[in-house]
Amino acid sequence: MSLIPSFFGGRRSNIFDPFSLDVWDPFKDFQFPSSAALSSGRETLAFVNTRVDWKETPEAHIFKADLPGVKKEEVKVEIEDNRVLQISGERNVEKEDKNDTWHRLERSSGKFTRRFRLPENAKMDQVKASMENGVLTITVPKEEMKKSDVKSIEISG
Repeated sequence: MSLIPSFFGGRRSNIFDPFSLDVWDPFKDFQFPSSAALSSGRETLAFVNTRVDWKETPEAHIFKADLPGVKKEEVKVEIEDNRVLQISGERNVEKEDKNDTWHRLERSSGKFTRRFRLPENAKMDQVKASMENGVLTITVPKEEMKKSDVKSIEISG
């Protein structure tokens, strides 16, 4: 009896062999929901696990969140404590399938919240948000640095 299963030869199957490749699958004969219902679950999972990119340019802080299939009414952009940018959203999807012999109603929902503490140079009163093709873009302009804010440090050596 080999401890390493053979992937190139025939499958080894023995009920007394703990390293046998035959694994009992209790769900193999079940009829699972249609691929449309599965994709709905994947979309909800993607929504809950939303990633937000933060890029700083010389003029502004730019946040981008990829939210495919989400309406702008389902997303909120708020300023908390005068320095914290909060992006949140909630999505509820309900799919209904009817037939003469059965009726199925499937619901999925998800929420997400992301918070970012912005630096002192952010102009909080000029924040702009837009949503296009499932991408939320938030622009937070920066105050210009004054020449007096920049100090030159002499290097000794």
